[in-house]
Amino acid sequence: MKLKKILSRFLKLHPKEIDLSLDRILNLCEKLGNPQDRIKVISVVGTNGKNSTIQSCYSILKQANIKTNVYTSPHIQKINERFIFNNKEIKDDELANIFEEVEKINDSQPITFFEILTACYFYKAAQYPDNINLVEAGLFHRFDATNILKKNLASIICSCSIDHTDWLPKDEQTIEKIIFEKTSALLNSNIIVAKQNSKRTLDCIKHTIAQNRSNKVFFNDDFNFSVNENDFFYYEDNLGGLKLPMPNVLGQFQLENISTAIATLRFLNLGIKDEHIQRGITKISSLARLQEIKSGKLKELVKNNKLIVDGSHNEDGARVLNEYLQTLNCNKHIIIGMMSNKEHEKYISYFKDITSITTIDLKTQINSISGKDLKEKFKSMPNVHYQPDIKQAIKSIDCKEGDLLLITGSLYGAAEVLSLN
Repeated sequence: MKLKKILSRFLKLHPKEIDLSLDRILNLCEKLGNPQDRIKVISVVGTNGKNSTIQSCYSILKQANIKTNVYTSPHIQKINERFIFNNKEIKDDELANIFEEVEKINDSQPITFFEILTACYFYKAAQYPDNINLVEAGLFHRFDATNILKKNLASIICSCSIDHTDWLPKDEQTIEKIIFEKTSALLNSNIIVAKQNSKRTLDCIKHTIAQNRSNKVFFNDDFNFSVNENDFFYYEDNLGGLKLPMPNVLGQFQLENISTAIATLRFLNLGIKDEHIQRGITKISSLARLQEIKSGKLKELVKNNKLIVDGSHNEDGARVLNEYLQTLNCNKHIIIGMMSNKEHEKYISYFKDITSITTIDLKTQINSISGKDLKEKFKSMPNVHYQPDIKQAIKSIDCKEGDLLLITGSLYGAAEVLSLN
């Protein structure tokens, strides 16, 4: 309850949820003693795969007994998820104390919700100057609150694609502009570039960072992986090859994120051994990223059928999700709710051979599109239905033995699923 009251006050400090500028957080962090200047950071930017890449790095670092702090957004179930210190999610009382301390120092000055949360993270992280910090950029990066570091260990560029274009001018809603916003202000240190969804995207990234003096490591040029039929995959970079067990997370795209994490940690020479990688990739946390629900109230509704929740919400997310679905030899039923500012028709166009689609209302999000309107947008797809909520949608689907039920379209929707479950 105390945390909820503080967060409510944070939301009132600025009239906008997002106001892309660095002035406010720079001013607050100066009052806090510039804690961001005293920490060791691996910055993670991009559109898709940021959280998965961070969780892969985190899992490997833990196996190597390297103390790690993690800052991610958004959270799925509770705000504490965004704040990991010394390999542990922060507890309510400690987080509330940090919030109150920073709130007092801010002295009611205008600042956005994400900015003050970021300042709180930096403030606490500075208490652990020897820890590795895995920091996920928020919207874009150039004017993002996480972009006030003077130095870092490395910047990881995850898969970049079209998303959040409503924050760009109408004539600049292009992949080129998105890549510029995400990568043009990266620090001069080390840049690791993950696999991209097209040559155009990769070429644009290379062009944008061409004048950056960082050491640069590119997927395919400097590291790669291949999948073996005998339940392992093979990772290779300039330091040599690794035969690795298949990870505990689903989807080929996760191998891309895991490989990027491995490349980063090996390139930085942090003392990571092969066995740390081998163990780490089988213990990755993947909340709402192709997460199989194996027990709980919603799982009881689907009985013996497989239930998966995935928070993908843009074109590239739909593409890699469908690639995973295509590897499964079963009927697939999709329940989907989305935010109103997404490219709904483009998102659904990537799904092939789907048995049924059920659109729903996202009950907790005022900026979501109604399930009825979403159904209308999906009218080109076969067998589309509407139900007002997740439970009724699950109950309405006639699942046969061996069928898969997938709930997707939004991280907020995924949060509803996990909460209901």
